[in-house]
Amino acid sequence: MTTTPAPNRTTNTTTTGTGTPTDASTGTAPAAGVAPTPTTNTTGTNTAGTATGTGTGTGRAGTGTGTTTGSGSSTATGTATGSGTATGTGTSTGTTGGTSASGTGATSTAPRTPPRTTGTGTRTATAAAITVAAAGTTAGTEHATAPHPTGDLAVRHLKVAVIGAGISGLGTAIGLLKAGIDDFLVFERATDLGGTWRDNTYPGCACDVQAHLYSYSFARNPDWKSTFATQAEVHAYLKDCATRHGVDPHLRYDHELLDATWNDTHHHWDIRTKHGRYTAQALITGTGYLSDPAIPNIPGLDTFTGTVFHSSRWNHDHDLTGRNVAVIGTGASAIQFVPAIQPDVNRLDLYQRTPPWVAAKPDKPNTPRHTWMLRHLPGYQRFRRTFNKHGREIVAFFMSRPSRTTGMKNMAAGHLKKSVTDPALRARLTPDYTVGCKRLLFSNTWYPAIQQPNVDIVSDTITHIGPTHITTTDGTTRHIDTIILATGFTATDRPVAHLIHGRNGHTLADTWNRDGMTAHRGTTIHGFPNLFMLLGPNTTLGHSSQTVMIEAQITYILAALKTLHTHHLTTLDVHPHAQTTYNNTLQNRLKNTVWNTGGCTSWYTDTKGNNPSIWPTYTWRFHHQTRTFDLTNYQTTTHTNHTPNP
Repeated sequence: MTTTPAPNRTTNTTTTGTGTPTDASTGTAPAAGVAPTPTTNTTGTNTAGTATGTGTGTGRAGTGTGTTTGSGSSTATGTATGSGTATGTGTSTGTTGGTSASGTGATSTAPRTPPRTTGTGTRTATAAAITVAAAGTTAGTEHATAPHPTGDLAVRHLKVAVIGAGISGLGTAIGLLKAGIDDFLVFERATDLGGTWRDNTYPGCACDVQAHLYSYSFARNPDWKSTFATQAEVHAYLKDCATRHGVDPHLRYDHELLDATWNDTHHHWDIRTKHGRYTAQALITGTGYLSDPAIPNIPGLDTFTGTVFHSSRWNHDHDLTGRNVAVIGTGASAIQFVPAIQPDVNRLDLYQRTPPWVAAKPDKPNTPRHTWMLRHLPGYQRFRRTFNKHGREIVAFFMSRPSRTTGMKNMAAGHLKKSVTDPALRARLTPDYTVGCKRLLFSNTWYPAIQQPNVDIVSDTITHIGPTHITTTDGTTRHIDTIILATGFTATDRPVAHLIHGRNGHTLADTWNRDGMTAHRGTTIHGFPNLFMLLGPNTTLGHSSQTVMIEAQITYILAALKTLHTHHLTTLDVHPHAQTTYNNTLQNRLKNTVWNTGGCTSWYTDTKGNNPSIWPTYTWRFHHQTRTFDLTNYQTTTHTNHTPNP
């Protein structure tokens, strides 16, 4: 099996909302590789050989992207710091000069998901024997306003470290700056920001939540072209937000998190990234749950000699024109890209385990008059966002009980009946589970596309894949030359959880495997002091915009950081009783909802049948719970007393 990979990147996060372009499933977290280290220069460019000098110089903050080339070491007179001066007459030798940011990606044998790689390498999953090309580029560059560590011996202390520059990480960075906290960095494993909206570039990729509701409430955009924004629009919007709000200088690209360990002696996090070591009083993860593709464990996938890629790592160099293509999975990503590629391919086989409920998508272009109103009428943008938000809240009421979903079912069934006239095909496309149990999808092009003569819907289970074919349980063998995996993500097995070590030395993944995937307010976990997780357990929405939840969590985290400062505390560690009580209440709310009792198997649930994903009620309730910081639910330590206070 071969691939023609798109440009690769090693990312550490993507964050997305309910407006996700792809569905997700479970899997095993990948291992992280290490590539050679690029060096950011403050006054010039290192070249091969050794440069020496004497005298006194003034250190300046780096203002651009430095590139290290050659193979020699660099020397200088003294050390330049932030905005201070570098003095001395001796020389200091750089330990990482002359290295470049390229390299061969490490290969892992993770059983289900494609391991992370670094440099210019590709991702290889041994069990599936599939190379998944990552999105982005691999240039070893970064924004910089001050020198930062470039070797294991250099450690920089931060007040806050943020992992991931997707929609949640960027929102947090903006919130920190608004709160007057500028001693922070955002570590991003890719070479661009945007998370999900950077990675998912498949044809037809778009948000399935209204653009006014998906955008930040503090950065409303009057220039959305239609009701639902495209991937390119959302990505551009996030980049613009980062620039306008001053986040760019705090971004550290190509800085994959290798591990983060709580230091219980000094009460900070020891953080090791691909390009340096840091410490931070608080660690905030914005890695989301749709960042690492889940690769299905199908027998023979490793023997396929054609081209294979995951929908979230779209191979734009592979021309699909005239090819026989198999798409495995018919979830949220497939219903967007299938209509886009169907006219170009020779044959399109869609392998679906269960059909999705699909409703009409109420999308329409924004007229010039509407855009003028958004720009010039005070409060109109706020009104549109509030209107969309309350409309989505009504859906939460229907989802709370299967008996309340009749209207939603009739709406989706009506769309199916109107779109598909063949009774036999319509029966194959009718789900056998309650609407809403899996994510309700919206499309006006899905049903027309799959009724075309060159499309075949395959409901039989795949038994194995050969060098040029796929065979199903009915004995049919279909010859193909391209496989597109629309199989989702490792949503209930967060890769970042394997990299974070808490008070007892165990990883967050170990803790969750033992106790279940839970968090207090979806944000803090006992045994992991000063760790705050955006889009943590049970913050996923099945009815509204994920941005609403992200902003509520940011408010909670900023209040926690303020509490640390005003109360002269060094640690905040949620009481285990508070975390347990909170999650028992959540699970009680979930037990009768559509998401738990709708008769389907979805990515909302883990391999044990638990639901660590969904927020089971209205978003205003989550806002109410997170609007202030509940200090009484936390164990604390102070600057003068390193014994935890009960």
